[in-house]
Amino acid sequence: MRLIALSVVEEQVKGILGRKVGMTQLFDDSGAVVPVTVIEAGPCYVTQVKAEDTDGYNAVQFGFEEVVERKLTKGQLGHLQKANVPKLRFVRELRLPRAAEHALGDVIRADVFAEGELVDVTGTSKGKGFAGAVKRHGFRGGPKTHGQSDRHRAPGARGAGTTPGHTFPGSKGPGQMGNERVTVQNLKVALVDAERNLIAVQGSVPGPNKGLVIVRTAAKA
Repeated sequence: MRLIALSVVEEQVKGILGRKVGMTQLFDDSGAVVPVTVIEAGPCYVTQVKAEDTDGYNAVQFGFEEVVERKLTKGQLGHLQKANVPKLRFVRELRLPRAAEHALGDVIRADVFAEGELVDVTGTSKGKGFAGAVKRHGFRGGPKTHGQSDRHRAPGARGAGTTPGHTFPGSKGPGQMGNERVTVQNLKVALVDAERNLIAVQGSVPGPNKGLVIVRTAAKA
């Protein structure tokens, strides 16, 4: 019975591309304030369909946001012309079990999702440059008193002693913070405005305003 339930969920996987607009708040039926993030979702165009027989897996390639021709390469223009879709800035591929149901040129709009559904939102987090271990990983730092002068923001020892005598790869420490792919799971769709291509989800999503995001059916709902 467990396998049957999982297969049903997989068949209902949906996805769309969009841009993060920003955060605001809504009021639910009880009058409580609900913080939401507004996403300009679609319209997206199907630019390619991949099947397990020919490509080894099922997937749909979506294009989003029309752009002038001079901002695309000849290869990109040729790919879009084959699908008979407008000139699009972003092209992303999503693995969908029911990819065969899509056809080249199909338009995906915000109403592909409904209020109350759970979704996963993927984006690129804000880049914050080089950061120390206290800011980057939440280290407590050193003592603030007893004579120390410059160790209150230091990470402290993070390697072994004589054996093996070096820091292991992947150890937490100072370095580049942010600017990485992040997925926030199980966000509830609070509002769908199909006329204005808007979706509002409860909670925050990664990335800055106007950043590209991918909204798809929650994998662990």
